[in-house]
Amino acid sequence: MKRIVISLGGSVLVPSLEENHIREYATILTELGKDHRIFVVVGGGGEARRYIGVARTLGIDESTADELGILVTRLNATLLAGALSQAAYPNIAESYREAAKFGENGKIVVMGGVIPGQTTDAVAALLAEKVRADLIINWTSVDGIYSKDPKKHPGAVKHSKLTPGELQAIIQGDRLEAGSNTVFDTLAAKIIGRSGIPLIVLDGRDPEDPRKAIRGKKGTLVSEKKGWKDISF
Repeated sequence: MKRIVISLGGSVLVPSLEENHIREYATILTELGKDHRIFVVVGGGGEARRYIGVARTLGIDESTADELGILVTRLNATLLAGALSQAAYPNIAESYREAAKFGENGKIVVMGGVIPGQTTDAVAALLAEKVRADLIINWTSVDGIYSKDPKKHPGAVKHSKLTPGELQAIIQGDRLEAGSNTVFDTLAAKIIGRSGIPLIVLDGRDPEDPRKAIRGKKGTLVSEKKGWKDISF
């Protein structure tokens, strides 16, 4: 039984409250939870950015805006945990220690953000260290990691495999502010590098069992030592 930490982007889980993918992800996660210890860190997505945008128009500081975003991540996490029903631990973890403790129950643990200045990707990377995870999956709104932002650079090249150092080089210089929306942030990449835990970035816009996506090498694997053939669960 492997320990898997999943960073589930709010923009793919809840692009809007009216058009959400909570039920689909609950079904996938329930199946994964039958054979593995699953920890899910949920992002805030567009709803969080709406709150943060209003906060800025009101002259509210970035730290407080970040706290608003964290509250939205926890609302999204609560919706997902509710959809998971008996498969999930009933409480939303608000710290790494709580998440690790809840995980001893054997049920799926769901959480959102923790402190201002950390994206949920960084939370997932730190949680993976805390629980000694075997793998991190990042379900996001792109189909992998590119050499440049593919939305701005049509000639950007998608990478199938990167080392943590190569990932850091690609994302270096990304701004870290409330509501930051990058494929994977700098702090998270550094934590991946020091922990040695493999990361797989997958397209989450069309919910799919990650085991199928991994067999097809559909995303990007970030690891110093492991290759796609080493990743199975």
